Amino acid sequence: MKPLNKLTQGRGKKLLAAAVVLVALIILPLCIESDYVKHLLIMVCLGATLAMTFSMLFSTGLITLGAAAFYAVGAYASTLLVMNAGLSFWLALPLTLLAAAVLALGFGAIFVRNAGVAFVIITLIFAQVVVLAAGQLDFLGGWGGIIGIPRPDSIGPIQFTSKLSFYYLALAVLLLTALVFQALYSSRIGRAWRAIKLSPNLAGTLGINPYRYRVLAFVIASIVAALAGSVYAHYSQNITPDAFGGWLSIYIQLYAVLGGLEFYILGPVIGSLVMIFVPEYLRIMKEWEPIITGVLLLVIILFFPGGILGTVKDPPGLSLKKFHSLYNRLKTGKKLDKSS
Repeated sequence: MKPLNKLTQGRGKKLLAAAVVLVALIILPLCIESDYVKHLLIMVCLGATLAMTFSMLFSTGLITLGAAAFYAVGAYASTLLVMNAGLSFWLALPLTLLAAAVLALGFGAIFVRNAGVAFVIITLIFAQVVVLAAGQLDFLGGWGGIIGIPRPDSIGPIQFTSKLSFYYLALAVLLLTALVFQALYSSRIGRAWRAIKLSPNLAGTLGINPYRYRVLAFVIASIVAALAGSVYAHYSQNITPDAFGGWLSIYIQLYAVLGGLEFYILGPVIGSLVMIFVPEYLRIMKEWEPIITGVLLLVIILFFPGGILGTVKDPPGLSLKKFHSLYNRLKTGKKLDKSS
């Protein structure tokens, strides 16, 4: 009974902590007057959502640089359905997700056959092709993009005319994604993904089809990326191909890596929060901001490969005390043993 009680207490504490965080996220924008800070919070929610899609594919042993492609698909599909077909945002949204699912299934069935480095290169090229296609097609606005995209229709008393309302919409997307992904990770599907990541061949001997499970992950990740893209398009009210360029895919990857690759839900949130807010507040240093941000990223990636959360959970073996001892030995010229 004691282990069961401890398990129940542990779950209770997690639920309480989650409730406290949720309340804090709901109250947070009400305590902020700056619309610019609210804008950054909206982008954190969207960035974290995209980074979760990267983490999902990583949980199956795949590394993608093409998350921005379906982000663009969602943005353009929703825009065309609203502006050209005359649908409301809420009617266009499920059709947008359906289109993303069909495209992801078609391309994913081909891409996933090439795991490893080949998958990284293919997804990067695919993302670039999507951007180039958007720039060359007139009905997508060309390189000038599309402006004047309507805001989502109101839901009862809720009108999407302010950054506060869009913050709650972006937060709802993030929380929904986190809940669905957590349910998947805790299910048989999540266990299969982890087995495939450890060893696809061994997973195959256990009756797990790595190809099918990876295609499933690719489709789910693409649908969520399209959902985030749809919200982004109607929030910004204008989209251009450059907004979905190669750097966006790299930043999405950095959000997940910085937060901690083994923390599939919380890692992307922490990573996007740091990567969006820190560079913005370093802009007062003008020319030095990219250098400082780059150096910080290099330090974290090289010396703290577990990311921020990984470092907090399992501090690196080279502690400050050990580093100081190592420095003194090097300074005095003493011979170092292997334990050092």
